[in-house]
Amino acid sequence: MQEWVAGAASLVEWLVAWLEVFWPAIVATTGVVAAVWVTLHVAQHKRDARAAAAWTGLVWLVPLLGALLYLLLGVNRIQRRARQLTGGGAIDAALSAGRDQGTPLQSDRLRVLARLVGRLTGLPLTGGNRVTLLEAGPALAAMIKAVDGARDSVLLATYIFGNDAAGKPLADALERAVARGVTVRVLVDGVGALYSLPPITLRLRRRGVRVERFLHSIAPWRMPYLNLRNHRKLMVVDRCMGFTGGMNIRAGYLREPAHMQDLHARVEGPAVVHLLRSFVADWAFTCGETLDDNYLGALEAGDTLARGINAGPDADFDKRRLTLLAAIGAAEHEVRIVTPYFVPDQTLLASLQLALLKGVRVNIVVPQKNNLRLVQWASLHALRWLVREGAELHFSAPPFDHTKLMTVDGHWVLLGSGNWDARSLRLNFEFDMECYDDPLAEQANDLIDRRLHGARRVGEAEFRAMGRLRHVRNALAHLFEPYL
Repeated sequence: MQEWVAGAASLVEWLVAWLEVFWPAIVATTGVVAAVWVTLHVAQHKRDARAAAAWTGLVWLVPLLGALLYLLLGVNRIQRRARQLTGGGAIDAALSAGRDQGTPLQSDRLRVLARLVGRLTGLPLTGGNRVTLLEAGPALAAMIKAVDGARDSVLLATYIFGNDAAGKPLADALERAVARGVTVRVLVDGVGALYSLPPITLRLRRRGVRVERFLHSIAPWRMPYLNLRNHRKLMVVDRCMGFTGGMNIRAGYLREPAHMQDLHARVEGPAVVHLLRSFVADWAFTCGETLDDNYLGALEAGDTLARGINAGPDADFDKRRLTLLAAIGAAEHEVRIVTPYFVPDQTLLASLQLALLKGVRVNIVVPQKNNLRLVQWASLHALRWLVREGAELHFSAPPFDHTKLMTVDGHWVLLGSGNWDARSLRLNFEFDMECYDDPLAEQANDLIDRRLHGARRVGEAEFRAMGRLRHVRNALAHLFEPYL
């Protein structure tokens, strides 16, 4: 035994001595091999040349650490599985029956836009819908009321579900629904669930509510998806009524005075199927349970033509960005954008510049003070060039406006969870809804006008008056656009 111990100690001493001599070569070789692997992987899988260049530069300039960051943040490992879950885009009879009910499209450009988005999503533009725009406070109250009226099922997906003055009343309503025998399923993002501690998931589980966390594990080796978050916010009640938009479940919307404002929508009609199927796919991906996705609602709830748009780093990659490009290209008179985070890629910037050159009025509303400082600096760099081309930029006054809304020519409305940044366009799982309806577009524009009422117009002169150091700061922040 002593001889074995002595031999092992001798071997350890030899290994330590060997490593003391050769560790620089080992580390250097490992760094080069990792950098070469990442470079080859990036070249084959990254369609955005700027993102590819950024990752390649990072792994060569910061050996090993750059490769580790790419492994954690840059690799999409769920594409194949997600594609299998989303299937071939089959459409049930109820959805097809509602397709042609609603207000006819007003122009050839809108018909082309509708056809293009249909090909992108594999889903029809459904008629017979009613879409009601709701500010955050009334939206939360309407959701709680809908849960209390549920008789069949409640399916809720959200990025953040706070264990606070907003989340607790909704959790209580979900508990009451379970007590009535209603099927309740709650899906919270694995990172978003940590925005309040203790997380709401503990409260829900104690009260018998089935809740799961999207891409979450306490084991680091089982959590390789740090940059791929489920940012969707949607709820479907009794498979006949839905809610979707940009609103998380947080107390900041309810405080007096409110810390945040936001926009959500109640959806009735065949387009609810799009919300339903989005949730069912995400739920099956998370825990393997298959839920009933048969629509039980009315086929003629209103006059709005509407369609859901799933986007994410899977089979739905680039659908949202291409939809935005198509909508901007279809504009003849006006594009209005309200977003908390505006850091678009060069293609989207170029499309907005082309719209300005052909005489389209482009109006952009962003918060005067952002909750993410780096994003605000990068946004100012991009907005500077658009303002120079003639875009109308407004800084909305506090409270922080988390609204995501876009209108085109008073006919087309886009609302949902997606922002104008790389995270929403390439990394997050998002859900938006496009609507073709003049009265709804008028309501959306009225809401934008209310935002503009307290906003401050920012012109080219204000950008010129900025100090050189601020311009340099903004430009350096914009270099991180592929990561923001």
